[in-house]
Amino acid sequence: MAQRSAHPVVPIALLVFGLVAILLLTIPTEDVREAPGFMYGIVLDAGSSHTALYIYKWPADKQNGTGVVTQHKECHVKGGGISSYAGQQGKAGQSLEACLDQAVKDIPKERHQLTPVYLGATAGMRLLHISSPEQSNQILQEVDHKIRSYPFSFRGAAILSGQEEGAYGWVTVNYLLENFIKYGFVGHWLRPGRPTVGALDFGGASTQITFATQEEVEDEHDMMKLHLYGHRYSLYTHSYLCYGQDQVLKRLLAHIVKTQDYSGSVTHPCYPAGHNKTLKLNSIFNSPCTEKYKPSSYNSQASLTVLGSGHYEHCRGNVSEIFSFISCPYSQCSFDQVFQPNVTGSFVAFSAFFYIHSFLQRVTGITVSSPSQLEEAAKTVCTMNFHQMLTLAPEQQSRLQDYCASSVFVNILMLRGYSFDETSFPRISFQKKAGDASVGWALGYMLSLSNLLPAESAGLRKALTPGAWGTLIFLFVLLLAAVLVFILLRACVGKNKGGSESTI
Repeated sequence: MAQRSAHPVVPIALLVFGLVAILLLTIPTEDVREAPGFMYGIVLDAGSSHTALYIYKWPADKQNGTGVVTQHKECHVKGGGISSYAGQQGKAGQSLEACLDQAVKDIPKERHQLTPVYLGATAGMRLLHISSPEQSNQILQEVDHKIRSYPFSFRGAAILSGQEEGAYGWVTVNYLLENFIKYGFVGHWLRPGRPTVGALDFGGASTQITFATQEEVEDEHDMMKLHLYGHRYSLYTHSYLCYGQDQVLKRLLAHIVKTQDYSGSVTHPCYPAGHNKTLKLNSIFNSPCTEKYKPSSYNSQASLTVLGSGHYEHCRGNVSEIFSFISCPYSQCSFDQVFQPNVTGSFVAFSAFFYIHSFLQRVTGITVSSPSQLEEAAKTVCTMNFHQMLTLAPEQQSRLQDYCASSVFVNILMLRGYSFDETSFPRISFQKKAGDASVGWALGYMLSLSNLLPAESAGLRKALTPGAWGTLIFLFVLLLAAVLVFILLRACVGKNKGGSESTI
C-alpha cells in the first residue's frame, strides 16, 4: 500500500500566520496612534415629577464632529421634581447631590473641568414661575449654587419653553435614529436619505407634538426652522401646558369634585370599582392648572374621599371635558383653538406614552397598534377591579388607580386631538430608548448648546489611516490566496488518493 503524504494544512496555516505577524510588526509607527479618549457632557433633566441626570460622551478629537455622541451613564434623582421643593430652603439643591456625586465617579478625573453641565427645567418649573416667580427664581439659584460646587464646567440652569422642549426632543429622536447623518462603512459621513420622524412627548405637566411639515403653519408661534448638516427643516411644534399626566389627573379630579358640588365624598368613574382614596383638597387646587375648578372659598386641609366606580363611558365623558373642541380660529385645529397641520410620516412616542402603552399591552394582551385596539385596551383596563390589576402588575400598585384615566386621555388626545387614524396610528413607535440612549429632549439640548450639531454638511472622515487600509487589503488578498492554494492541494491529494486506491 502506498504511503500517504503529510497533510499540507498545518504548514500553510503557520506560514500565513507568520506573514501576518511580520506585516503587523512592519506597519510604520507614525500610523499607530494612541486613542484620544473621550469628552463628556452632563444634562440634568429637571422635569415636573422627577429629575434625571444624563452623561454623554464623544471622541475627544471630534469636538466639532458629527454622529459620534453616545449616552455614557444615567442617574435618576430620588424624590419629586425641583419645583416640588418650593418653600423648602436648600432642598432642591440637596436632592441633586447623589447623582452629581455619581457623575464625579463616572467621568475620569482629568476630564472633570472640561465637562460642561446644563440644567434644563420644564413644565413643572414653568407652572411654578406662573404661580410664584420668586420661588421659581430661588430654586434656580439653589441648584445653580449646588452644581457650581462640583468640579465641572457649569453652563447654567434655565427653564425651557414648551417650543424648545418639543424641538430638542425631535432633534434627539432623529439624531439617535441616524436620520440626519450616518457614518458609512468606508469612512464617509453619509446622508441616509431617510425622512425624519415626529416626536410625541408626554411628561408630568405638559405634552408636546413636533414634526416636519411642508404645509403652511398658520400660527407662527408653532413654527420652527432648523439648519442641520447642510439641510433645512421646517417644524411644527406645540406644547400643551397642563396636559401632562400628573396635571391631567389633577384636573380630572378637580372637574369631578366641581360637578359633584364639592361634597366631601365623590364618585370617580375612572378609578377601579371598589377602590377608594382619601386626600386633602389643597393637593387638588394647588396648581394653576386647576384654577378654573377651584371654589371661591374652601378649607385647604379638608379631607376628600374618592370612591371608584370603574365605568368606562362615564370616565371617557369626564376626560373629554378637559379638552375644548368647540371652536377653531384657523383652517383646522387640534383642540383648545390650537392650529395643527395634518400629521405626516412616522412618529416616536416616549416618556409617559411609552409606559402607558407598555402597561396596556401587558395587562390586556392587546398589541395596541391601531386606534380600535387602543380603545379596546383602554376599555378593558377601565372595567378591571383593583385586585385584577394588582395581580397582573404588582410593582405598579401606587399607580394602578390612574391607568384607566391615563389610557382614556391618550386615546382622546391621539385620535380626536392630534387626528391619528387607522393609517397614521400604526406608524407610531412607542419607545423608551433608541440604541443605548434614553429618548427625550436632554440629548438634543446638549448637542445644540455644545455646537455638536453643525449647520454645514459633514465632510469626508477616514475611518482608518491609508497605511492601515493598505495593510488590511494586503492581508485580505494574502489570506484569499492561501485559501485557494489550500483548495487546490486538497484536490490534488484527493486525486492521488483515488489513484492509489485503484492500484491496490
